[in-house]
Amino acid sequence: MLAEKRRQYAAMNDQASKTRPTIPRPQGFSTRAIHAGARPDPTTGARAQPIYQTTSFVFEDSESAAAYFNLQEYGNTYSRIMNPTVAAFEERLANLEGGAGSVAFASGLAAQAALFVTILEPGDHVIASSALYGGTVTQLKHLFRKLSVELTFVNPDDINAWKAAAKPNTKAFFAETIGNPGGNVLDIEAVAAVAHEVGAPLIIDNTFATAFLCRPFEFGADVVVYSATKFIGGHGTSLGGAVVDKGNFNWSNGRFPVIANASPAYHGLKFHETFGTYGLLMKLRTETLRDLGAALSPFNAFLLALGVETLPLRMKQHVANAQQIADWLAKHPRVGRVSYPGLAASPYAPLVAKYLPKGPGAIFCFDLQGGREAGVRFIAALELFSHLANVGDAKSLVIHPATTTHRQLSDTELAAAGIGPGTIRLSIGLEDSGDLIADLEQALEASR
Repeated sequence: MLAEKRRQYAAMNDQASKTRPTIPRPQGFSTRAIHAGARPDPTTGARAQPIYQTTSFVFEDSESAAAYFNLQEYGNTYSRIMNPTVAAFEERLANLEGGAGSVAFASGLAAQAALFVTILEPGDHVIASSALYGGTVTQLKHLFRKLSVELTFVNPDDINAWKAAAKPNTKAFFAETIGNPGGNVLDIEAVAAVAHEVGAPLIIDNTFATAFLCRPFEFGADVVVYSATKFIGGHGTSLGGAVVDKGNFNWSNGRFPVIANASPAYHGLKFHETFGTYGLLMKLRTETLRDLGAALSPFNAFLLALGVETLPLRMKQHVANAQQIADWLAKHPRVGRVSYPGLAASPYAPLVAKYLPKGPGAIFCFDLQGGREAGVRFIAALELFSHLANVGDAKSLVIHPATTTHRQLSDTELAAAGIGPGTIRLSIGLEDSGDLIADLEQALEASR
């Protein structure tokens, strides 16, 4: 009965697709943000993406069940590995980023960890930007130590530093499109060229930019990771992360036996040879996600996908507000350095023009005169800005990185990330910019 129902629904969808008018031109970003991965439910006709709040799925028969578990057929078995609601979110992200596909996880850090566990093995080496989110720095340092993987941090602005750090066992280059919180803008094309000369993929964390502001694949990046908790969801309600693969890196170049060689977990299956473009994604899903269990919940996937529908509108307003506030802060007598790459005087202005023509995001730092004590008074006096450890919310947020998000970093690492004792990080939201400036002005006065 179930098999017959599925055949009926497939026939209905095929007939519907034949009667739909063809669209001869590529669809725009805003259209795809709403429609990619979203199809009317074939059973009920529901237009909104249903939430498949289930642990598991009924098999048609014993043969189909065996085929799913042997990776001979692709379908839903257990929501820890894949779920229709999560799959819709994954398809939307991959579509917007221009990737072959994606795999979602319970958080951004879970996505990063899963990716590295999938592609690395003991004795490998990774080169990473020193201008990273503090949680990422901590993860890389301690996770890699446990995995017996070497790690080298480099100044992301110095292309020669990337070249000099490369070793025969270098298996990945890692950086953020826009550094957290220093605002460094990566020369993606230049770093990608170095990585590919070594035979390693360039992995980009595109959380701060999102695909609306920058599409790293177009400049040579191979894999993109996200904390979807931030701008993707946009409302501070749901944790989530994702890995998006461009799909054209040669994992069979002799340097990645963990993906190219026979897998003992699937009776000798060779993932890259068998699945080609989807080799990394299949191994990431069917081995790493299966074994680590950091699955994105269907409900969070629903909320995150809903957030993506308004991503273009939100990012435009985020950037417009951030630009106004950064310009205002740069002229304020109580403020020192403002690290917003959208400022005309920023050393990253040429890279912004190349990689981020719609604007360099809405998260940046500034140095408050008076150091840490002034920072405490400043944050306490704010009324519209919420003091919490998140970014990319519709609401404006503030934090003191040195004592919170980057607390585990050494003084040397803090300096490399552009963080001083009086550094304040702002995540500019969607409120009226005049109200935000008024709140900042009274808090600056209170910080004296």
